[in-house]
Amino acid sequence: MAIVARSLSNSFKAFFASSKAGCIVLIVCTVVSLVLANSPVGGDYLQFWHLKLAGLSIEHWINDALMAIFFLLIGLELERELYNGELSNFKNALLPIVAAVGGICVPALIHFGFNNGSPTQAGIGIPMATDIAFALGVLALLGSRVPASLKIFLTALAVMDDLGAIIVIAVFYTAQLSVPYLLAAVAMFGLLVCMNRVLRIMALAPYLVGGAVMWVLMLKSGVHATIAGVLLAFAIPFSAKQDDQASPSHRLEHILHKPVAFIILPIFALANTGILIASGWTQELMSANSLGILAGLLIGKPLGITLFCFAAVAMGMCRLPLDLGWRHVFGAGLLGGIGFTMSIFITNLAFVGQPEVVNASKMAILLASLIAGVIGFAWLTMFGKPQANDSDPDTLDFDDGASVESTRKSATQ
Repeated sequence: MAIVARSLSNSFKAFFASSKAGCIVLIVCTVVSLVLANSPVGGDYLQFWHLKLAGLSIEHWINDALMAIFFLLIGLELERELYNGELSNFKNALLPIVAAVGGICVPALIHFGFNNGSPTQAGIGIPMATDIAFALGVLALLGSRVPASLKIFLTALAVMDDLGAIIVIAVFYTAQLSVPYLLAAVAMFGLLVCMNRVLRIMALAPYLVGGAVMWVLMLKSGVHATIAGVLLAFAIPFSAKQDDQASPSHRLEHILHKPVAFIILPIFALANTGILIASGWTQELMSANSLGILAGLLIGKPLGITLFCFAAVAMGMCRLPLDLGWRHVFGAGLLGGIGFTMSIFITNLAFVGQPEVVNASKMAILLASLIAGVIGFAWLTMFGKPQANDSDPDTLDFDDGASVESTRKSATQ
């Protein structure tokens, strides 16, 4: 049986490359933040992030403003996947969608089981998310030792996973709602869509200015302001032609890759991983909330992703690519347990005004993400090599004739 190799777009390759280097930078920043927070200058270091700037703390500006740019990039990546990526074909999209649903629901149920009816029940969203930068960074370190289909599958899974987390943030982690400001934000989004669909404005500047206005309105509405980043992504003109250099969406995504990977996420890590490691920190890991986070990320993620995919394939809803086996899906599930950025982000929203719970939650997130990354890397190093007999030809196929045709051409050369 021939192995079908997926062709990777230039945009995807650039995104994947930035994830690899960005992963290393994130690790360095996290270690630096942990060391500084627990050093003699720890008090000053932690206090720095709470200094006021234009009415908001530096940490607030980072988590609400800079992270809105991160969410804008997530939205642009999701849009690309929907138009000409893994999610553009329903048959292809169904597998990562099902995987994302399993990777969201099972960890949430595990955390709920530990914390039902307790003050920490609000942390149910913490183990739902997958950190795209870290997960793809670990996968990028494996290089050609894993099939291209796995890279595409994990990317689509992580993007859909983050979309689910964004919806959870918008619905369940909204402060007091101001309807007038929310309606004004929706109206601004409608205006941006009109600029795209009706007026056919292709310049980026008007959309960025409108997006900034929408961010302010969303901030004042009580809905987390980062949602404006995702909405802006879908208002910017996009070309369905792969790697269209003239597409405003493509240009902006290309512009944002490196700043997000090497500036925004590292700053977020520095501001949010200053965790105080007290003498009894291991006891905090035994709390219901910490156990829910650990079990959700380390057990719930691989279990939910693998079982939901297996059920969907068994019922004939979708199929695996020819070069992808169940051990690859399980490996992707292990890497899905790297929560980090999104999990820390949700922690800050879930436990506002509870610094001790936030500190313990972040400790559990870091530990779970570290273990998930190491185990996932080790698993795929040993079992990640693509083989032709991974899939049953009677039940597993690939998406369309284009890939089959490319296989035929390579076979005749």
